[in-house]
Amino acid sequence: MERQPPGGRVLIIVPAWNEEPCIGRTIHEIRTALPDLDVLVVDDGSTDGTVAAARQAGATVLELPYNLGVGGAMRAGFRYALRRGYHTAVQVDADGQHDPREVPALLAKLDEADIVIGARFDEDGGYRVRGPRRWAMVVLAKVISRLARTKLTDTTSGFRATGPRALPLFARYYPAEYLGDTVESLVIALRAGCRVTQVTARMRPRSDGRPSHRPIKAGVYLFRAGFALLLALVRRWRVAVEPAPVPVKGGVSR
Repeated sequence: MERQPPGGRVLIIVPAWNEEPCIGRTIHEIRTALPDLDVLVVDDGSTDGTVAAARQAGATVLELPYNLGVGGAMRAGFRYALRRGYHTAVQVDADGQHDPREVPALLAKLDEADIVIGARFDEDGGYRVRGPRRWAMVVLAKVISRLARTKLTDTTSGFRATGPRALPLFARYYPAEYLGDTVESLVIALRAGCRVTQVTARMRPRSDGRPSHRPIKAGVYLFRAGFALLLALVRRWRVAVEPAPVPVKGGVSR
């Protein structure tokens, strides 16, 4: 049975952009593995049938008016969670690469941290990346590990649990830039005094069979990863936890 943090409600947040082939199966799998948890799909301006497929699968859908990227979609999801009284949020990708049966392991670690990363490179994660993309991930992990004062091996993983201390912070300040949703969000949280840890998580192939990253993009990823880290380190944030409004198109629906 899935684990709820003491005295807290858990929301599964699934950011989705044009994921019609995957989203129905992903939602069905989440609801089967975690029947007592609520599922919110944040549709990031999709132009296909993502919204209809998510509703049909039984998820609550929050529609954004245009494409904001994963960071913008997650910030909207965090604000939704905060306003509706959830204490914890877990990000799960729409493409089926994250196994929802591993969510309880992330939730269990919230006893000792404010953010728990499902790490693909930790021990038995089984995820392998080579070339510039791997180099970038190693550098990012080393730098952020020093900030966190603990070993983190996969700081770009989108499979995460966010606890009650970090949720209000992310509802207001979660970054929308490329890789900011993973890299800069950790820097913001750490500078605000949040604790970050990780657990092993296995990465699966996309449920529609498409590769999540193509070799031609590896060099671009390396450049952007370095820029994202630099931006995160030089920025200064005034931490506040009161959420601001978020625009929605068509509101929340089932």
